[in-house]
Amino acid sequence: MANKLIQPKDWKAAKGYSNGILNTNGYLFIGGQIGWNSQQIFEKHTFVGQMEQTLINIITILEEAGGTINDLVRFTWYIKDKQEYLNNQKEIGRAYQKIMGQYFPAMAMVVVKDLIEEEAILEIEATAVIND
Repeated sequence: MANKLIQPKDWKAAKGYSNGILNTNGYLFIGGQIGWNSQQIFEKHTFVGQMEQTLINIITILEEAGGTINDLVRFTWYIKDKQEYLNNQKEIGRAYQKIMGQYFPAMAMVVVKDLIEEEAILEIEATAVIND
C-alpha cells in the first residue's frame, strides 16, 4: 500500500503541498498548519485566535485520517513574536486546553523571522501514530 494523501473533504485544495500524509505504518505527518479556516481565510488576527484555529485544523486532518487527539506524538511550533507568546501564556494555556484538554505531545517552539502567508502569526507541524 502506498502513502495516502489526507485532505479534508470540505477544505480548499492545498497548492504545492499536502496537508497530511499517512504512511503504511500508521505514521501521520501533518504539514505546517496556520490560523486560516477551511477556505484559507483568516478570521482571527491574534495569537490566541490563530492558535485555536491552527489546532482545530490539525485535529480535522487527524480525524480525516482516522486518528484522535491521543494519537498525536509531536508538535513543532513556529512563531513570529516571542514576546507576544510570553506575554499571553495564561490565555494561550487556557485556549490550548479548551481544544486539546490535558493532552500534551512532545513539543518544540521556534521563533522565526516570518512565515509565507503574510497574515499568519504562527504555524504548527504535527506527527501522529495511528494504530488500528
